[in-house]
Amino acid sequence: MSKSLQAIRGMNDILPDQSPLWRYVEGTVAGLLDGYGYSQIRTPIVEFTELFKRSIGEVTDIVEKEMYTFEDRNGDSLTLRPEGTAACVRAVLEHGITGNGQVQKLWYIGQMFRHERPQKGRYRQFHQIGVEVFNLDGPDVDAELIMLSWRLWGQLGIRDAVTLELNSLGTSEARARYRDALVEFLSARLEHLDEDSQRRLKSNPLRVLDSKDAGTQAVLVDAPKLEDYLDEESRIHFEGLKARLNAAGIPFVINTKLVRGLDYYSKTVFEWVTDKLGAQGTVCAGGRYDGLVEQMGGKPTPGVGFAMGIERLILLLQTLDKVPAAISRQIDVYLCAFGEQAELAGLRLAERLRDGLPALRLAVNAGGGSFKSQFKKADKSGALFALILGDDELAGETVGIKPLRGQGEQQNIAWDALAEHLQAAIAQA
Repeated sequence: MSKSLQAIRGMNDILPDQSPLWRYVEGTVAGLLDGYGYSQIRTPIVEFTELFKRSIGEVTDIVEKEMYTFEDRNGDSLTLRPEGTAACVRAVLEHGITGNGQVQKLWYIGQMFRHERPQKGRYRQFHQIGVEVFNLDGPDVDAELIMLSWRLWGQLGIRDAVTLELNSLGTSEARARYRDALVEFLSARLEHLDEDSQRRLKSNPLRVLDSKDAGTQAVLVDAPKLEDYLDEESRIHFEGLKARLNAAGIPFVINTKLVRGLDYYSKTVFEWVTDKLGAQGTVCAGGRYDGLVEQMGGKPTPGVGFAMGIERLILLLQTLDKVPAAISRQIDVYLCAFGEQAELAGLRLAERLRDGLPALRLAVNAGGGSFKSQFKKADKSGALFALILGDDELAGETVGIKPLRGQGEQQNIAWDALAEHLQAAIAQA
């Protein structure tokens, strides 16, 4: 007997009853970004592997362990994108839309892929919304991204559940000086570090700072501090960011161990974290990457951005019971028609209603059926009201309207008055 077909582990179907919540989150974010003047960009999900090696860094966990990489028929090494910033930078360089200092405020949404151990809130195919800004180098745009995300949390009703953590990594020169000091300090205490941190000490020593191992964290108490190695330019930038957040009334905490997992970050880094999701506590994260465009072959171009995982954001909404009740309803009205003439009239009536009420979610019964069976389907659809059209209603050019979710008697409404009546009834339901 053949093995039953199923999705790849860590790559999940989004079923019809889940889609309304996804559309709610995506629509809320898209509307917010439109309001701030950001434009959407769409990039391929497959890129040349070299793009991610050059941008993310060959000695990062993502490139070394997590990427889905394969050779195509031409022998080219291709990779399913593990994150969105590199592809966005490649696109703006290829099409020249940041040349001559042009400011670009972009956002994107789509699937990303990392071969990780699947767990709740972390999957091998996951969905991200990302925002990238090019050719603005001041702390004002860093603050705008944080203020934008703060407004999103307010719209979703989750502000009380998230905390903003900030840090500055300084310029690449400052970070190099700190890296040398940190490596010297930790190398003298190598036996006290966990195995993963010992490996990272050789490849990406700043990642040791966010180790979850208690023994390693005990060693780090006396380690050199990144803030002691910051250059003056980065200090001024960071103070400017904090001043703007304070002026906007956005609370934050300084986390000196926040370094992010990608090599291209510089100066500002930030994370919105929550304690409501267990180990998967980061809801949104980003920072500044002023050297990335040049690193990828372009002219020096400041950049800053963030990304948020949609799966994790949806999980947080569900955990906090912040899913609006209205979005679970996909149909407002279900039209039941009895007899061939009623079915034909019902189709015409449904289109008239759609013309008059473009936002109306109206389903017309298909497949015929008895009065009882059609009403059963109407109730199962989740609709607020059933419309009833039979021979008597046809003769009088009326339609019966029956509440399905609350109290109230069936009423007969003239066709010409139906749209106005339905609009008022749905608004009150």
